[in-house]
Amino acid sequence: MTAMVRINVACLIATAIMPMAALPATVEDLGWLSGCWAAVNQEPGSGEQWMPPAGSTIFGVSRSVRNGETVAFEFIRIVEQEDGGLQFIASPSGQSTASFSMLSLGDREVVFENLDHDFPQRIIYRLMSDEDLLGRIEGTIDGKERAIDFPMKKIDCESGEADR
Repeated sequence: MTAMVRINVACLIATAIMPMAALPATVEDLGWLSGCWAAVNQEPGSGEQWMPPAGSTIFGVSRSVRNGETVAFEFIRIVEQEDGGLQFIASPSGQSTASFSMLSLGDREVVFENLDHDFPQRIIYRLMSDEDLLGRIEGTIDGKERAIDFPMKKIDCESGEADR
């Protein structure tokens, strides 16, 4: 095999195994995230709400309810960066604000990463179907890989009922 053929084969293999190229990306690429999402198997009121993309941002909020009380919340924004990527900025209750850079973007999935953050280091949103969204956080705690899934169902923002 000639050197040129080896280089071409190596490039093809690298392209096939790399995450989808994400640059340039805009918040419009995440329009599928918009709406109200109820946390599966959690108390009513638990879940996330995402505004439609506008002004180079998407704003979101999450809430966890237990025994009829809000026990945790988070203000979230996804913003466009000058380099063509997206930044996920989270302000969780009782914690400092943290930023995560987009690692990959597909038609129905986005992955953000910050390897310097304690936990999580990765935040993933995957649209499983038009009515099902999976939020996932991943990273290491005490040297051990951990992952937590947050399945959600699309609901009507006004009534809180399943969005049909």
